[in-house]
Amino acid sequence: MEIYFAGKRVLVTGEGKRQLRAPALALACCRAEVMAVTSTQADLESILLECPSIRPVCVDLGDWGATEEALREAGGNLNLLVNNVACVMLEPFLEVTPDQFDISFNINVKVALHVSQIMARGLKARGKGGSKVNISSHVSQCALREHILYCATKGALDMLTKVMALELGPYQIRVNSVNPTVVLTEMGRLGWRNPDKANTMTSRIPLGVFLPAEVDGVVNSILLFLLSDKSSMTNGVTLTVDRGFLAC
Repeated sequence: MEIYFAGKRVLVTGEGKRQLRAPALALACCRAEVMAVTSTQADLESILLECPSIRPVCVDLGDWGATEEALREAGGNLNLLVNNVACVMLEPFLEVTPDQFDISFNINVKVALHVSQIMARGLKARGKGGSKVNISSHVSQCALREHILYCATKGALDMLTKVMALELGPYQIRVNSVNPTVVLTEMGRLGWRNPDKANTMTSRIPLGVFLPAEVDGVVNSILLFLLSDKSSMTNGVTLTVDRGFLAC
């Protein structure tokens, strides 16, 4: 199935090399005009070495005012959006601090809300439809020890997806989420580097392993499908990519 986005403008947010690079490069390969947004200049420079056509924007998306300023012009011209910003703070429930709570919800939920508002307002003003995909997680549907904040924020992101789909549907703006299991990016390895801890998860996955960091053929293929017109009847779904974890 060939998917192309010629003439489409897409904004991709993310923190860390794989979180930002994989979807941005995949969309660029499909002829989209890609804007990559992150707070780390080095990550943007690395992406540009691979694909100079990508437009880089360096901004702290957790800063509401700075984000408005940085995306003011682009927000009115977007067709597609990939929200891939996330942070993980691993703490037992009884040790979570107010600052950790605020940071987690600010990055994992509030940023998605804000950037989606910027995109949707532009589409509504132009009378154009569009598509948005949130990168969520299977932990939105399954409790994990020491993941209280990550589970809670991804659960909130899934419901944010559904309500946005409900309210933006009349404007022909679709909103869906992709919910992968553990992906062995730098962030994934940080949380699951202990073999004993990792085994408690992989033993519950029918296919026996986590998703590799090079997930272009798995997560991104589904991401591209949900962004494209080939999924025009799909709206408000949370599409799990977990190698069978939730089937057990």
